[in-house]
Amino acid sequence: MDAVKTLPATDVPVRTSRIRSSRRVADKLLIVGSTIATLIGIVVLGSILLMLIVEGVKGFSPLLFTEPTPGPGSEGGGIANAILGSLVLTLIGIVIATPVGVMAGTYLAEYGRNSKLADLIRFLNDILLSAPSILIGLFVYTLMVRPMGTYSGWAGGVALAIIATPVIVRTTEDMLRLVPSTLREAGAALGAPPSVVIKSITWRGASAGIVTGIILALARIAGETAPLLFTALNNNNWFSPNLMGGIPNLPVMIYQFALSPYSNWQQLAWAGALLITATILALSIVARFVIKSERAR
Repeated sequence: MDAVKTLPATDVPVRTSRIRSSRRVADKLLIVGSTIATLIGIVVLGSILLMLIVEGVKGFSPLLFTEPTPGPGSEGGGIANAILGSLVLTLIGIVIATPVGVMAGTYLAEYGRNSKLADLIRFLNDILLSAPSILIGLFVYTLMVRPMGTYSGWAGGVALAIIATPVIVRTTEDMLRLVPSTLREAGAALGAPPSVVIKSITWRGASAGIVTGIILALARIAGETAPLLFTALNNNNWFSPNLMGGIPNLPVMIYQFALSPYSNWQQLAWAGALLITATILALSIVARFVIKSERAR
């Protein structure tokens, strides 16, 4: 056989100079622009947090957590009634939203899937996610406050539940879709009906993600002000056990006290704002911890 002649190999190094200069310029501009935008965000957020901490700490005292909000022009007082009212309203909202959101998310992930009804529910859920909270407040005002003839904690809780529900629905559906289908098939192979497979396998596998969604929804509604202006309003005294009438709460208290001409009220508003911010930050940290532990598992 004739020897196969091979051409001498020539090393052709890849030179960075071949890259168009315009691409390199665009790359550097993008890096610089992203860095500047990040720094601006950090500076703005840091300034807000620093101002909130400096001003809010001045109003912290034992009376803040033991005394109700003072009257106009009064000295002293606290925000104990507003803290308790916010806890009650948030609890009502999350208790209503959790079963509705989890069950709706389960239907979308396990039963509805790609059906037309499921697509319609997802569309409506996305609308609720982006709907202004003040519109939800007006809706509940028309639905409950006007027929009842008074503001109430029940109306405020329903408004917060409507805001929290789409967050839980979306999170529950996404978490259930992450559960491998082989686990469902294994349960079905053992003769378990779909309801048992969902309760014993899919819910258990997605439990951390579902809990995270509930925590995020809790953080979402903890600082809502607009819907409470139309439903629970506010009160400078302790509220009635039947939750009828104005219910003191931190968001509306902060809104009203911050705009007042009284320095004592303004100081309490700063303290309440710092308290809400710390609470939401704590809930966000807990949610991240749950997500991290789930990934590690």
